[in-house]
Amino acid sequence: MALKHLSPLLVAALLAGGCATSPAPTTSAADVGETRPGSGYLKGYLASAEMPDSLALLPPPPEANSAALAADVAAFRSLTALQGSPRGALAVRDANLRFPEAASTFSCALGVRISEQQTPHLNMLLRRTLADAGGATYKAKEKYQRTRPFVALKAASCTPKEEAHLAKDGSYPSGHSALGWAWALVLTELAPERADALLQRGRSFAQSRGICGVHWRSDIEAGRLIGAATVGRLHANPVFTAQMSAAKNEIAQARSRSDSAPPAADCAAEANAIAGSAALTP
Repeated sequence: MALKHLSPLLVAALLAGGCATSPAPTTSAADVGETRPGSGYLKGYLASAEMPDSLALLPPPPEANSAALAADVAAFRSLTALQGSPRGALAVRDANLRFPEAASTFSCALGVRISEQQTPHLNMLLRRTLADAGGATYKAKEKYQRTRPFVALKAASCTPKEEAHLAKDGSYPSGHSALGWAWALVLTELAPERADALLQRGRSFAQSRGICGVHWRSDIEAGRLIGAATVGRLHANPVFTAQMSAAKNEIAQARSRSDSAPPAADCAAEANAIAGSAALTP
């Protein structure tokens, strides 16, 4: 339809809409705000009502004396045996969701240093999706209030200082697994040529919760599903998609600089540690 056949007001409206730009994403933590004052965790992109319904998406956790629970216990035994090893040390690192430390989790898999200074949009993308994917697990967590494996089996975890808090927090599904898998999927979109390494790192990040003894196998698998569902919801959010675009540009720019890659020795050690548990489930 030719524009000359439309009213001047409608033409103006169409032209204005065509020239509209995506919301400008911020890299300022102060602008975004925290989930709770003083928590250090930033608000996500999604409102609570926009998050996936984990209670609707997931089945109940395994019942007592079931084959599924027996598989959970077997996985607990094999995974927690790695505590104290290099893979166990990586699991301890993966437990820390505080930034700036957590920003480096996927740096080796991406092949680019991730930091507030060098990649501010990418750093903000990880900080905000953490809240979205982690928060999306809580409807099911609060319903089932599943006891964590280190409590149920009277074992030690790899993060003893967190045990008192974790013992009061439902185990199913795993929030760490949800956000780690969400990070892996988001980064795979930004750098598809690194997809295998990024997805492997997302899997190992979730698996670290089993090594630490704080989540059952079924918690981890359910968490990854919620992480994927969250990323699907995020693509309807214009601030998220705008931040994705900015982060993609940052990655391209970083790859053009000689100082942008993480230390090779650190990445080799990480790869060797991950290889040590690659055959284990989940």
